[in-house]
Amino acid sequence: MFRDAKTRGLLIQAALLAAIAATVIMLVSTMVRNLEQRGLPMGLDFLFSPSQVVISESFLEHDHRAATWRAIVVGIGNTLFVSLVVILLSSVCGLTIGLARLSSNPLVAAVSRVWVEAARNFPPIVILIFLYSLWWKLLPPLDEAWQPLPGVQLSMRGLQAAGWELSPELSTVIIGLTIYTTGFIAEIVRGGVLAIGKGQWEAGRSLALSRGQILRFIVVPQTLRVIVPPLNSQFINVVKNSTLVIAVGYPDFLAVMNTIISKSSHSIEGVGIILGVYLAINLSLSALANAYNRHIALVER
Repeated sequence: MFRDAKTRGLLIQAALLAAIAATVIMLVSTMVRNLEQRGLPMGLDFLFSPSQVVISESFLEHDHRAATWRAIVVGIGNTLFVSLVVILLSSVCGLTIGLARLSSNPLVAAVSRVWVEAARNFPPIVILIFLYSLWWKLLPPLDEAWQPLPGVQLSMRGLQAAGWELSPELSTVIIGLTIYTTGFIAEIVRGGVLAIGKGQWEAGRSLALSRGQILRFIVVPQTLRVIVPPLNSQFINVVKNSTLVIAVGYPDFLAVMNTIISKSSHSIEGVGIILGVYLAINLSLSALANAYNRHIALVER
């Protein structure tokens, strides 16, 4: 039996799984025993007790007397909102900057390169803290708000546009993470465009198409097949980088969970919820990206 390579491989794998399972059981039993000795509670009952968590800014209604699970949902909503807005804005900006880097105009190409190099070489938390400090030092009070566009106001109170009012914290998070992520997406777009053969450009010119039309109808659709996998990685990074918003005081999911853990003393369960939620969000993003990639993939006949 042991001379058969397949059987021997299965036995080795079974032994490894058994060793891993035994280790996990030992760690969990030790953890439970230590928590009981220290009088710390275990279980998920705390999810249905009043949270006593005050969330300063949210897109879902929240009362600190509501159940803890409700506070968690509100925190998840804040994280999803920030992530979605940053993904949309950075995708549009990244496409624009990436194409600008290929411009024949040296000034446009140089400015785009400066953006990319600055964004890719500064830690995102440094960008957030820098923008947040500038927000309070440069912007005027509400009665002297700047109006860069009709219906848009910038002041120390935040950004107001089209009936929306974004706090300085939320505005800093969206602008900072968009600047950072745009640098990476721009390079992905540039690399995808360069991966398209010169023959495609020549075919477009032979049809009397302008450069913009060639990009729109020929190059960009083919580029999507190249850039979707790396774009998926950047979108996942947006979700993970959203945890840095705690540095400027925005109540995202992680910040809410930190407060819940400190009030309830359910640290093990709290960390488990944090890991589970971020894993579910990122796996969902990967599934959507993979489905779209299969949809646009070339099918050989």
